[in-house]
Amino acid sequence: MVGVSDGQRSAQAPATARTRVGRPLLSLALASMMDEVHAHSGAVYLRAAEEPVLEMAVMAGLPRAFAAPWERVGLSAPIPVAEAVRERRLVWVGGEEDMARRYPRIAVVLPYPFALAALPVATGSTAYGAVFVTWPGSHPPELSDRERDHLTAACDRLAVRLERAAEESRPVFPEADLLAGSPVGSVAGTLGTVEAARLVARLPYGLCSLDLHGRISFANAAAAELIGVPVSRLLGTQLWASVPWLNDPVYEDRYRAALLSQHTTSFVALRPPGDWLSFRLYPSTTGLSVRVTRARAVAEMSRTAPRAGDGTPARLVTISQVLSLAGALTEAAGVEDVVQLVADEVVPAVGAQALVVLGSRAGRLHVLGHRGYQDPRVVERFDGLPLTEPTPGTRALTSGVPAFFDSRRQLEHLYPARHATPDGFAAWAYLPLIASGRPVGTCVLAYAEPHSFPADERAVLTSLGSLIAQALERAMLYDAKHRLAHGLQEALLPHSLPRLPGVDAAARYLPATQGMDIGGDFYDLVPSHGVAAAVIGDVQGHNVTAAGLMGQIRTAVRAYTTVGQPPEEVMRSTNRLLIDLGSDLFASCLYLRLDPAHGRAVMARAGHPPPLLRRPDGKVRVLDLAGGPLLGIDDTATYPTTEVDLAPGSVLVLYTDGLIESPGVDIEDALADLGHRLAASGDLPLDALADHLVEHGPGTQDRLDDVALLLLRARETG
Repeated sequence: MVGVSDGQRSAQAPATARTRVGRPLLSLALASMMDEVHAHSGAVYLRAAEEPVLEMAVMAGLPRAFAAPWERVGLSAPIPVAEAVRERRLVWVGGEEDMARRYPRIAVVLPYPFALAALPVATGSTAYGAVFVTWPGSHPPELSDRERDHLTAACDRLAVRLERAAEESRPVFPEADLLAGSPVGSVAGTLGTVEAARLVARLPYGLCSLDLHGRISFANAAAAELIGVPVSRLLGTQLWASVPWLNDPVYEDRYRAALLSQHTTSFVALRPPGDWLSFRLYPSTTGLSVRVTRARAVAEMSRTAPRAGDGTPARLVTISQVLSLAGALTEAAGVEDVVQLVADEVVPAVGAQALVVLGSRAGRLHVLGHRGYQDPRVVERFDGLPLTEPTPGTRALTSGVPAFFDSRRQLEHLYPARHATPDGFAAWAYLPLIASGRPVGTCVLAYAEPHSFPADERAVLTSLGSLIAQALERAMLYDAKHRLAHGLQEALLPHSLPRLPGVDAAARYLPATQGMDIGGDFYDLVPSHGVAAAVIGDVQGHNVTAAGLMGQIRTAVRAYTTVGQPPEEVMRSTNRLLIDLGSDLFASCLYLRLDPAHGRAVMARAGHPPPLLRRPDGKVRVLDLAGGPLLGIDDTATYPTTEVDLAPGSVLVLYTDGLIESPGVDIEDALADLGHRLAASGDLPLDALADHLVEHGPGTQDRLDDVALLLLRARETG
């Protein structure tokens, strides 16, 4: 029978639920349902009024803490109760293996043997909520027809009652949780209370009784002596809370495992300084009986049991490791970053020795990265393999189902072709990387020795696969955008500079290190009518729009130059074109007509940083040119020109503001520093000088803006 709990839940329930009178609809329905199918725990969820959310309204048979992560559940969540409502069907999970495979997030929190059924509480037109019930791990792997019929009928009846309550405007509130009531007089009725206590006191080992919350309701003197804590301090407390050396998650986990699976569990713990105690937990639906004895074969246990302070983790992967990995993966930019992080963080944490990350493209398998293989050819031979090939890597990627192989024999039994491709390892985990509901790849973990994969470890690995998948999807998208950006930028900038009589030229372009690695900086060198024109500019923004507009401006400047327009007209025509295009973006520009035969250059400037001129004697000056406003602002703007002497050996430095601008650096100081470096290194070959200027600029390391640089050196024309 079930009884009302001690009020732990009712303290959380709204006042209306606590003061309401009448039949507890949900509690009675749940208790009846569990009794009919001999389930030992369960819960009823109700649909939230204005949200696609299920809220737990009552739980029975186990403390609510067991299901705390799922008190509020989104209808789209990958858990059984949400799936039951979405698909309007009974969802059956036959045991821990089934749970680890289909619902790894639940299996990570509850890695115990139990079976579960989830059903919608719905009429033909409305879903009111859902119910789940659980059985111990001894339940058969299939739900019987009788159990299925009872559960379905009970949920249908509950749905009708909820529908009637809604029609009558009677709200249904959360109710106090139901826990199994304490047995009253079962032993006392046979032997008498006093005699029962004497019987227990005479036994040579310690005995404790725990309620469903793990609190000690009885402990004999032998238990208190063994544990080293008086009975008065044990009563009403949890062992792992009141005994410091039992304050370890692994011991509380055994209590949870016993209750949920209804299987006897045990553990061995070290009572400082050197006494080993054995705890054996016998569960029932009313609580647990615990037998405490001195552990035998202490030497053997000392080799296997975790000691305080030895650094042995209680779990395969600790919560701190998961949080650290999740944080690191959010910072991974490209696919190679993800592979490196998994190799550094996951592989050692799970005890593996090697890693392969696989993806697919055009129906074929592709190796995205690998670590730990002495001969890389062993891995690379799988690159380009059709996804139709029967290999564990392709099967995991296409099916989305993880595969675990404890030994080489097990792997080769299912995939005989692996006989021909030994990789030197003895066990493998193939984890499908599923993001946004679709497989994006497979993570293969390889172990040097045969390795068993219990259900809880499989659940942890599968969940880690989900983290890796999200990062890999972002990284693949980032790499695709990166390739697109670079391809577009390369298409819009000149592939090479033409050779001109009397002028040597060199150019450099560096994308911003933040964003899409694409921007509006451009340069060009155009031979025309026996002379040459050079242009450099910067369109506002760092995106595809800025890059596209940059391409249009560069094309326009080249066209106006080719038809012979003078510098001031080239600038005016380009300005009008930019305004006619209706763009909201502006552009700076510096245009110059070179005449090395006569040793001069004519320049026009539109809001662009001033160029630098290094004379043949090594002196450098900033050319303070007359100019007009940015292109794209005023359709009546004019752009006056300035003539500059350009003797043989002179070097003109044209650049965009990304070369000299950097947070915390005064632009005048940066410009002066650029002049000093040009003066000191101006005799270098032009390509070496270009590399020197971009490598040592204040704005070229962590670039918020892209950088364009065009160097022109006049030479003798004879």
